[in-house]
Parts: sequence; C-alpha cells; structure tokens
Amino acid sequence: MTVSPASQDVTTDRVIDTPGTEATSDQGSPGRDRRTIRQNVVVIRNFLGVIVAIVAAALLFFAKDVVLPFALGMLIALTLSPLTRGVARYGVPPIVSAVCLILAVALTTAGGLYLLSGPVSEWIDQAPQVRLELENRLRDISASLETVREASERVEDIAEAAKDNDVLKVAIDQPGIVTSTALDMVTLATTALVALVLALFLLASNDIFYVKIVESFPNLTEKTRALRIVYSIEQRISRYLLSITLINAGLGVTVGLSMWALGMPQPALWGAIAFLFNFLPYIGALTGIALCAAMALVTFSSLPYALLPPLAYLLANMIEGQFVTPVFLGRRLNLNAVAVFSAVVFWAWMWGIAGALMAVPLLVCFKSMCDHIPALSVVGNFLNSHVPLQEELNRSDHPE
Repeated sequence: MTVSPASQDVTTDRVIDTPGTEATSDQGSPGRDRRTIRQNVVVIRNFLGVIVAIVAAALLFFAKDVVLPFALGMLIALTLSPLTRGVARYGVPPIVSAVCLILAVALTTAGGLYLLSGPVSEWIDQAPQVRLELENRLRDISASLETVREASERVEDIAEAAKDNDVLKVAIDQPGIVTSTALDMVTLATTALVALVLALFLLASNDIFYVKIVESFPNLTEKTRALRIVYSIEQRISRYLLSITLINAGLGVTVGLSMWALGMPQPALWGAIAFLFNFLPYIGALTGIALCAAMALVTFSSLPYALLPPLAYLLANMIEGQFVTPVFLGRRLNLNAVAVFSAVVFWAWMWGIAGALMAVPLLVCFKSMCDHIPALSVVGNFLNSHVPLQEELNRSDHPE
C-alpha cells in the first residue's frame, strides 16, 4: 500500500503534536535554559573574581613603593580620625587638630629613633665580636656541623681544581651591612614622610572623602551600607591600633625593667625591641626571645643564669598574649589565629617587614567589609575566631 506525501505530512504533524513527545520537552526548555544561563553567569563571575584578585595581588607586589606609603597613611588617618572628630565637637578646627596629631606622631617617632640610634650603632659595631663569642659558647653544639662544612669545602676545592684554569671568574661585590642599613633607613624615612603627609590631608579634610564615597552609590540602601562599612573599619582600626600600642608599651616597660633587674646590657633597647616586635604577631615574639637568648649567652658566663633573660621575655609575652590582650581587646578583633598568621606571612612576602607589621590592620579592614557585604559573608565566617554553630550546640546540650 502506497502512502501519499500528503498523508506523510499529516502523520508527521500528528506525531510532533502528540503530548509526551519532543514538543512537550521543548515547551519546558526555556526554564532549563534560564537556569543554565544563570549558572554560567555565576561561573563566569567567580572566574573573573579570581582573575581580578590575582591581578590586584600582582599590582600590589610590583607597585610596593607607591602603594605602601598610601596604605600606611590611610591606616594612620583611620586611627587618628576619631580623635580629630572628638576634638572638633569643642570647636577646634580639623586642620589644627590634624597638624598637632601628625606633629606629635612625627616627633615621637623621631625622638625614639634618635634615642635608640646610639645603642643600635653599638650593636652593629659589636656584631662581629658577639658572633665570635657566640660561636665559642656553642662550639660543642656546632662541632659536628663544622665537620660537615669542612668536608663540603674539600669537595668544592677538588671540583674547582678539576675545572679549566682559563675560565674567567666574575665576582660581584655586594653592599655591606652599613650601606644596606643606610639605604633601608632612607627608604623608610621617605615612606614615613609620604604617609604622614597623606594622613595630614585626610584628617584635615573633615570627612569629605566619606561623603564622596557615599555619593558615588546610586540608591539609599547602598549609601547606608557604604557608610556603615566605612565607620566600622574606622572604629575597629582605631580601637585595635590604639589598644595594641598601649599594650605593647606596657610590655616594653616590663621587659626593659626585667632586663635591667637581670643585668642585661642596654635594657632600654630591649624594651624598645619588645614594643616594636610585638606589633608582629607570633613571629615578633619568637624573634625577640631568640635574640635575647643569644645576647644572654654572650653576656653571662653561667649557662643557667643566661637562660633567665629569655625566660623573663617569654613570661612577659605569655602574660600579655593570654591575659592582657584578651581583656582589652576581647571579641573586638574576632580573628582566628590561622587567619592572622596567614595574613602575616602573605603580607611579609608581598611588602617585607612593613607588610608584616600592617598585616593585622589590613585583615581587620577586610573583615569589616566581609561583615557588611553579603557576597563576602562566607569569607568572613572563615576569618571568625568563634564558631556560632558550635556555640548553639553547646547551649542546646547544656540548657540553663
């Protein structure tokens, strides 16, 4: 039986229009297409976010000399802005309070560096002698290492003798410790000068930049969120830096008095070291203790007595870290130890010692942004020092 073309068309139309066939599946495809498009947009947005983060990290790394003074100046301004705002309530113009505060910071820093320049220069001059004395005290420990070093030197001599004598060797003279220190001091002075001038302008502007930030957002909700973020960052940074400065000052006085009581040379310098190094979490305390132990071994002939200064330094840091800082800061910092240590390592790699010192304030700024931006709430939860879910479980297990 032969089927006409017309009947074939009718049959085909009926098959296509029959419920449950491909026509029905095509009717549901727009929803799936919208979901697929939405998922692709999320993936592309996350991918672009990773690219932006990598590019920003590269810019911060290579533009260290330009970005570092501005970041330091903004941190100084955020720390001192509540003081200028509080003084303005009594009729003092912001420009006057800003100049007074910046001059006070500059004079205090310069005075401290001037007072410490003498002891530090003495340490630099005595460094070779201290190194020899320390090697003599640790001769028994380093005897095995010396044997390994001599063996490696013999191997190097044999390898050098086997080489062609006609090879031209080029040696590049590296700058000495005095030259390197002088260059670092010039760079530090330039960075500090630019940061103080920028902080002066920011403090004298009387919140004009806050107004500009708020005006850059279109609707009221975003304006309110931006203002809340700015004031939250300012409040947390100011409280943290002022509190940690006072705590470190107390630690420096305690360590200085302890070193004086134990007979360590230049106890004021040890107090300054404890004050400055404690701005660097974990690593600063360990470095100070190691340095104190080395100098104590050189200073005192009795090994048991030489252990007292580093133990006193360690005890002062333990009291500060376990009792004083939690009482004064408490939950204001609200950052877990892993996040703080990771930030210190990251910014030390990016900007050196200056980056390590600024790591915690920068992390506080980022945590404030995460607390007020819903898209960053997951990151902010990872930075928290407490676990809300675990607290809820503990309360449910131990009802009042």
